[in-house]
Amino acid sequence: MKAAVLVQPGQPLAIEELSIAKPGPHEVLIRTSACGLCHSDLHFIEGTYPHPLPAVPGHEAAGVVEAVGSEVRTMKPGDHVVSCLSAFCGHCEFCVTGRMALCLGGDTRRGPGEAPRLTRSGSGEAVNQMLNLSAFAEQMLIHEHACVRIDPDMPLDRAAVIGCAVTTGAGAVFNACKLVPGETVAVIGCGGVGLAAVNAAKIAGAGRVIACDPMPEKRKLAEVLGATDTVDALAEDAAAQVVEMTGGGVDHAIEAVGRQASADLAVKVLRRGGTATILGMMPLDCKVGLGAMDLLSGKKLQGAIMGMNRFPVDLPRLVDFYMRGLLDLDTIIAERIPLSAVNEGFEKMKKGDSARSVIVFDQ
Repeated sequence: MKAAVLVQPGQPLAIEELSIAKPGPHEVLIRTSACGLCHSDLHFIEGTYPHPLPAVPGHEAAGVVEAVGSEVRTMKPGDHVVSCLSAFCGHCEFCVTGRMALCLGGDTRRGPGEAPRLTRSGSGEAVNQMLNLSAFAEQMLIHEHACVRIDPDMPLDRAAVIGCAVTTGAGAVFNACKLVPGETVAVIGCGGVGLAAVNAAKIAGAGRVIACDPMPEKRKLAEVLGATDTVDALAEDAAAQVVEMTGGGVDHAIEAVGRQASADLAVKVLRRGGTATILGMMPLDCKVGLGAMDLLSGKKLQGAIMGMNRFPVDLPRLVDFYMRGLLDLDTIIAERIPLSAVNEGFEKMKKGDSARSVIVFDQ
């Protein structure tokens, strides 16, 4: 199969021919239909976050099951599925208390003595899976607890973005924030994750949804998806604008960029008793905090990995939201590209003026 391989940090991905192993007892072989380009991939590609190399990035994907292992009972060949990087074990404290996104026992690597899932054709050199998925490839071989079956009528190019951007952004609203209808929300950063958060806040009945982003194009997209107001996030008085238009600040501020300044802005726009939720992958040396007066005002700060999802339940629900016309995935997708254009897609991402690029494998 063809796959995009990260050989060295800071270098373009190389399109290579790889071989893929047969499914183990709890594994699923998937023909990849589509995969979104996520900023998290870019962190690994640029070397901001370390990972063993060579490796195949990509984690926001959907496809069709081609084969399953002997112990798989949750899906069969022909099923349509969405992958998710927050694989779970199902029996640890986090899983049984409904916090599956925090599970550390869902190690989906192959067991000792088993052949690696991915190897270079010809040489047989092992290629690492990134986040146990590696979706920038024509096929994926993953653990059954890293994917979920969905409605076959769901278009797979749109289903792909649910696997990360929408799960994270919408999950933050529905799961981490537990937004109450009428509450006010500020979303800092209107990429794929932020736009999904804006859309979810509208679905959840937020009284006001304020989208903060430096790019006018993204602020316009946020308005299409349900933002009632927009603010230039780089304006010197950005925080003051949000506080003024809400009469004291927002109930929830969701940071969806991964930058120190955007996290600080999320804290600044909170009202008394408000909560800032950090979604972005910030540089590893960054720290976000609350001042003494913030604490005395009852303000709260939290992280929410992958939107604190319970993906076997959440993803089919998000698919249903799309099928019913509630969730707008079409606006989030800016372009559909072939695998060969993956590097150009990341260059567009760096410019920051458009939403999601999605690789479609049958182009």
